[in-house]
Amino acid sequence: MTIKDLKPSGIWNYFHEITQIPRPSKKEEKIIAYLLEFAKKHNLQAKKDDAGNVLITKPATKGKENLPTVILQGHVDMVCEKNSGTKHDFDNDPIETYIDGDWLKAKGTTLGADNGMGVAAALTILASDTIDHGKLECLFTVDEETGLTGAYALGKDFLTGDVLINLDTEEEGEIYIGCAGGKITTVTFTYKKEEVPANYFWFKVQVNGLNGGHSGAEIHKGLGNANKILNRYLWELNKKQDLVLAEIDGGNLHNAIAREAYAIAGVPYSKKEDVIVELNTLVPQIEGELKVVDPNVKMTVSSTDTPAFVIDKETTGNLLNAIYACPHGVLAMSHEIPDLVETSTNLASIKMKEGNTIVITTSQRSSTNSLKDDAGNIVNAVFTLAKAEVVHSAGYPGWKPNPDSKVLAVAKKAYESLYGKEPEIMAIHAGLECGLFLEKYPHLDMISCGPTIRNAHSPEEQIEIPSVAKWWPFLLEVLKNIPAK
Repeated sequence: MTIKDLKPSGIWNYFHEITQIPRPSKKEEKIIAYLLEFAKKHNLQAKKDDAGNVLITKPATKGKENLPTVILQGHVDMVCEKNSGTKHDFDNDPIETYIDGDWLKAKGTTLGADNGMGVAAALTILASDTIDHGKLECLFTVDEETGLTGAYALGKDFLTGDVLINLDTEEEGEIYIGCAGGKITTVTFTYKKEEVPANYFWFKVQVNGLNGGHSGAEIHKGLGNANKILNRYLWELNKKQDLVLAEIDGGNLHNAIAREAYAIAGVPYSKKEDVIVELNTLVPQIEGELKVVDPNVKMTVSSTDTPAFVIDKETTGNLLNAIYACPHGVLAMSHEIPDLVETSTNLASIKMKEGNTIVITTSQRSSTNSLKDDAGNIVNAVFTLAKAEVVHSAGYPGWKPNPDSKVLAVAKKAYESLYGKEPEIMAIHAGLECGLFLEKYPHLDMISCGPTIRNAHSPEEQIEIPSVAKWWPFLLEVLKNIPAK
C-alpha cells in the first residue's frame, strides 16, 4: 500500500502532490506557482501579496450564502531536516513517503505533514463540488517555520473573513484556542585564530541518534539536546586537560531541538587516553538519563587530521562555560491551564561562520509576554558574562484564549455529534500564526485543529493515518454548521 491508496482519497492525494514539490522556508516559489495554477484550473479567484502569501476564494455553496466568510489557513513551507546519512536535496528532491502500520513517514527526512496536511485539506475543500460551506477564503502563508514572515507581512485588507480556522495543530481530538508567543536570541562570539600546538592528539567527538523534535510542542518531554551533551563532554575534558578547540557545530533550526552535534579538538598527546576515559565515564550517564525519551543516543570519538588552526583559549573557555550555563527546556508551567508549559527556552544551534565568529541561536517561548522577555534576558545575561554579543528578535505575540468563541461552540458540538465525546479544549506552547492575525484583524473568531503528527521538525516526523479519517469529517461538520450572520 502507498499514500495514494489511503482514505479519504482526496486529502491524501493532495498531500502526496504537495510532498512532490520542494518547499523549504524562504524558497516557496514552486508551491506558490502550484497554488496559483490550482486556482486557475478550478476557476477560483486567487491573489498573491508581495511576501508570497496566497489567498484563494470560493463562493458559498447553494443555501449557505447567509453564513459568515470562513478563512481556512495553513502555511506552505516545511522544516527541512534529514539524518546525517541521508542523501536528499530539499531544494529539488521530492519527499519519499512510506507506510508503517498506522503511520505515514518519510525516508530519512522530515515528512512535511507540518503543515502540508493543512494545505491539502484546504485544497480538497476548494476542489470539491459536494462539500457544503459558506464563502471561503483559503490563506496559504509563507515562511512560518523560520520567522512567521508571511503572517508578519499580511496586509490589513488582504482578508475579509469573520472566522478563521487554523489547520496547523498536531493532535486529533484537541481544539486549540491559544498559543505561546516567542522570540529568537542570537549570540555571537568573535575568536582569534591561533597556531596549532605541537605534539597534540586530535579527535572528533560526535553526538547523534537523538529524536530531536519541535521546540514548542515537545519541549516538555525532556528530550536530549545534542549541543548540551557535546558541551558537557568538552567542558569536563577542558577542566582536566589542556584542551584546544578547532571546530564546533550542532543543531540547525531555532524551532527544533538539536539532534546532532560534533566538535574537533585536541589534547596533549600524553593525555590521549583521557579522551576515551572521559567518554566512557559520560556515555553511561547520558544513556541512563535519557533511556526513556532518547534510548538511541550515541556519542563517539575518533582520531582526525590536524586542523588548520585552533580557537584562542579565552574564547574557548568562555564558550564552553556559557553553553553549559545556558538554560534549555521548560522554565515554568502555567498556573492557569493544567499541564501547559508556560515558558521555555531552546539552545538550538551552534555554527562557525565567516569573520572568525561562532553564532549560537536560541529561542524563547511563553504564554506570558513578560516571561518571554525574561527568558530572553536570562540567556542574554549568561552570554554577556562570557563576553559575547547578544541580539534579540522582535518576537511574535501569543494568542489569548477566548472560551466564549462562537466557532469553538460549533466545533465542540460537531465533535460530540460525530464521536460521542467532548474534544479537549487546549492552549499550545508552540507558536501559531494566530496571534499575528488577531493583531491585524481583531474581530476574528479563531480555533485551530489538525490530525495527529508526531516528532515534527525531525526526520522522525510521522502522521497517524486513522487520525486524518477522524479529523476530516469533523472539519467538514464545522464548516457546514457555522452560525449565520
